Amino acid sequence: QVQLVESGGGLVQPGGSLRLSCAASRIIGSANAMGWYRQAPGKQRELVARITIAGSTMYADSVKGRFTISRDNAKNTVYLQMSSLKPEDTAVYYCAASLWRSGAWEGEYDYWGQGTQVTVSS
Repeated sequence: QVQLVESGGGLVQPGGSLRLSCAASRIIGSANAMGWYRQAPGKQRELVARITIAGSTMYADSVKGRFTISRDNAKNTVYLQMSSLKPEDTAVYYCAASLWRSGAWEGEYDYWGQGTQVTVSS
């Protein structure tokens, strides 16, 4: 069974930074796509960033220029570096793995982590 475990969340002031990590028991090196999603209270879960096995990345418009996704296949870890955080970034952040598909939408992900809370507040 594959497990994805997120870490790095917490409370940060507006304008601050956090780095989220997603450690997998295995598969990150071979997963076709890894994604970071988030869900704010009362809202639908949304794709924040995605990285393919080839290293191609995509970002939601709301985080472009502020967030960076990366993967370390040797460590089976995916990262989300978040900078210039805003209160509207407050959400539970989830890591997800798509073994064979592009990861363009939520239904293409095979495994999900439990999530880590990010709160941006002064």
